[in-house]
This record gives sequence, C-alpha cells and structure tokens, in this order.
Amino acid sequence: MVISQTPYRISFFGGGTDYRPYFMEHGGSVLSTTIDRYCYLTLRRLPPFFDHASRLSYSKIELFNSADQVQHPAVRECLKFMDLRGVSVTHDGDLPARAGLGTSSSFTVGLLNAMHALKGEFADPMTLASEAIHVEQDMIGENVGVQDQLAAAIGGLNRLYFRADGYDYRPVILKPERRQRLDENLMLFFTGIFRYASQIAEEQVKNTQNKLHELREMTLLTEEGEKTLVSGDINDFGRLLHEGWQLKRSFSGRISTEEIDRMYSRAREAGALGGKLLGAGGGGFLLFYVEKENQEYVKRALKELLYVPFHIGQTGSRIVYSTPPELHPIF
Repeated sequence: MVISQTPYRISFFGGGTDYRPYFMEHGGSVLSTTIDRYCYLTLRRLPPFFDHASRLSYSKIELFNSADQVQHPAVRECLKFMDLRGVSVTHDGDLPARAGLGTSSSFTVGLLNAMHALKGEFADPMTLASEAIHVEQDMIGENVGVQDQLAAAIGGLNRLYFRADGYDYRPVILKPERRQRLDENLMLFFTGIFRYASQIAEEQVKNTQNKLHELREMTLLTEEGEKTLVSGDINDFGRLLHEGWQLKRSFSGRISTEEIDRMYSRAREAGALGGKLLGAGGGGFLLFYVEKENQEYVKRALKELLYVPFHIGQTGSRIVYSTPPELHPIF
C-alpha cells in the first residue's frame, strides 16, 4: 500500500502567463505558494477475487476491468501512462475541487507519485510536474497552464518560470519574521460557487494575442511582489494583490461576477488591503491580505462565507506511507 500527500496552492501573481500560447513566445512567471491543505491518494494492489480488476473511490465509486472504462479522466489517463492495472485507488481531499486552488493538478501529481512508488520507483518533483502536464494537456486535452503541476510537485513559496525550452523555479527565501507576517495576514474565504476552470481558461487562451500588454504587466508584478516580500513594506504586498486583481479581471468577462465583486468590495471596506479570486475565476476561494487588527472586521463583513484558516506550506508531493515493493503482490 502507498499513500501520497500533495499540497494545494495559492497563486499570487502571474496567472495566465503559464499558458503555452503566451510563454512559448514571451516567457512567463508566477509567484505562488503551497498551503497546509492536502490531497491524499491511497493505492494498493487489488487481489483477483472480484468481478472487477480495479476499483476507484472518490465522490463516487467506479469498478472496472480496463482503463478505458474509467470515467474519471485523470485516473483513466494516469493508468494508461503508467501502464498499471489491478489496483485500488482511493482519494480524500481537505478542500473541494473546482475552487481555484489547483486541486485537479494536485490530484494528478499525487496520483502519479503514488503510482511510481507502487512500482518501486522514485520520481523527482520536476519529473512529476512534467508528467502531470503531459497527462492533463496532451492526454486529457484540458485547457490548463503549467503552474499548478509545478507548485504541487515542488512545494513551498516559489517564483516559477516558463519558457519555450522548459520550466524552472526559485524558492523565495524570507526572514522568519517576514514569513510569519505574511502567513498571519493572509485570509481565505470560500464563496460556495463552483466552476469549471478549463472552460474559463479556454476563453483566456483565445484572448492571448489581445492581452499581451496585460500579460506582460502580470509578469512584472511577480517580480515586484517577490521584491516586496523579501525587502519592502510587506503591507504593500496586499496593495499589489489589489492591483493584480484589477488587471486579471480585464482578461475576460467570465473571471468575476457582480456577486463576487460585491464580496470583494465589502472586504476592502472592512480593512483588507487587497486580494483576488483564486484560480481561473468565476467562483471558488477569495484570498485577502488583511492586517491582524482588521481581520475580525473582514470576517464580519463576509459572515455568509466560510472562513478557511491555513498556513504557508513547505513540502511538495510526498509519499507519507509505503510498504516495501516486495509486499505489493502482483497476481
């Protein structure tokens, strides 16, 4: 049996520059962090005593004999990619899917990590990220970028880079007191609105050539955001989030809604220096930067929303439990 633990992520700046139509020509960058909320995948070999060869348990249960029969797209394509059969796969997550935290990519990265471990293999973070990108973009055909897979595989607070010749990252190293202030001043609220990121992202990708100036500005914000975190007035990070959100909203009319705009305005009036809707837009989680003395005011202003406390994470996808490969029976 193998259990993988893979973090979800929060993207601060640079979203949209990680889509191939943009970064293959112009290069892109994202400033993001993983958080201490996780996706768990449990894999084990399934004995051949049932009418089905494999079993999958998530929000529903699937029993199947071949990968082509699987409805869950990531599981179906990962089984094909890793050439696995006769397995039981169980998923548990700390936070809901389709909410802007990169949950789909965390699932894919964590599943691939667990599959490698079940086969007695080690996959380094960049390999996991590259494989997850291939599965999601080329095999499933999703309209997704490449930041989520990298963040989930690597973990921590990073500046991610995307170029035609590949991907790279650089950890953002903060003094302990600055890291603590950032950690304490970030607030996360669930809007209760679910959306399909691929549909919203498709429109953004189509608009790439019309939004080159905005995407360049978004890339510059990742650099400014990193400098602010490392050595500037850290409260300016919240103000930069507000600037970045206004820029992001201009990418597509589907990124925000009147309801979300009202939530955002109420939080700002209550003391939030800035914030953004996470992910592709349309719903999910709202992130705010709020000084500690104003956080109760913001909670009251958004009392109809679920407040989700969290901390900045430090680890990427990892195997938290594994029996030796020789104890994974292959019948």
